[in-house]
Amino acid sequence: MEYLSKNFINLHEFKKADLIEILSSGEKMKANRNSDRNFLNNKSYILLFDKPSTRTRISFELAITELGGSCIYLDMSTTQLGRGESIKDTAKVLSRYVDGIIIRNSNHQDLIEFSDHSSVPIINALTNESHPCQIMADLMTLKERFGTIDSLNIAWIGDGNNVANTWIQASTLFNFKLNMAIPNEYMPSRAILDIVKKKNSKINISQNIDDVIKDANCIITDTWFSMNDDKDEKSKKIQILNDYQVNSDLFAKAPVDAIFLHCLPAHRGQEVTDSIIDCERSFVYQQAENRLHVQKAILKHCVIN
Repeated sequence: MEYLSKNFINLHEFKKADLIEILSSGEKMKANRNSDRNFLNNKSYILLFDKPSTRTRISFELAITELGGSCIYLDMSTTQLGRGESIKDTAKVLSRYVDGIIIRNSNHQDLIEFSDHSSVPIINALTNESHPCQIMADLMTLKERFGTIDSLNIAWIGDGNNVANTWIQASTLFNFKLNMAIPNEYMPSRAILDIVKKKNSKINISQNIDDVIKDANCIITDTWFSMNDDKDEKSKKIQILNDYQVNSDLFAKAPVDAIFLHCLPAHRGQEVTDSIIDCERSFVYQQAENRLHVQKAILKHCVIN
C-alpha cells in the first residue's frame, strides 16, 4: 500500500522554497502567538519518544495545544514496541488512531521503517542521524539576528554528530558557508557527506579551529556525547575533543559580532564554558524558544501539503 502522507524527516529532501515558507510561517506565529488557534482543531497527535526530553517534548506539546489539537505522550519502553512488537504493526495501528506521529528515536532507520508503514505524517523529532526541527529553529534564530541566512559564515566546532549532519543537509539548500572543525575520529556520517557531493554543496571540514572561526558570523557546538555512547567512549571523547571547547580564548578569535548557538542541553565546562553560554552574544535561549514557533509551522506544513 502506498501512502500519501507528508513527512518531515530530512532537510535535504525538501525544496528550499518549502523550508523558507516554514520559517516565514514560524516568524508570523511568533509575532502573534494567538494566531491559528484552531488550525489543528479535532486533530490528535502522538509523541513517541525513546529517550528523556525537555525542549522537544514541551515545545511540541505546546505547539499542538496552541494550534487547537491534542496529543498523547508515549514512552516507547512502556508500549508493546518495548516488548518486541514490530514497527510495521505499531505504525499501522497508531495511524488509525491519530492524525500525525512525532518520533524521537535513537535509530534513524527505525524511523524510516515507521514512516514506510504509516498513513499519517511522521515528524522526525531527533534520531542518531539527524535533528531537522532543531536546525530549523537555528535558521530562524539566525534570520532574526542577521536578517538573512544565505550570506552567512557558519562555524561548527566539535563532534560530527546528528546535529552536525543536519547542518550539512541544510547547506545543500541554503547558500551559507559552512566551515567545520571536527577531529578525524568523529567525522560526520559518510552517507551525509555523499549527499553533499551529489548536490555540489561546498563545505569545509578541518582540524584547524582558528581558520574555521576567523570569519564566522555564528559559532555552533553541541554536547560531545551521543545517545548510545558508553562510559569508555565518553572518556575517549573528552580527551580528543578537549581542544575543541568553545571558550573565551577561542571566541576572541572570531569576529566581534559573531554569536553563539547550542541546541541544549549543554555540558558546561566541557564543550562550552559558562563565560560563553552566558554572554550577551549567546542566543541559546532564543534558539530554544524558536523550537515552539517553527514546529508549529512544521505541523501546519504537514497538514496543508
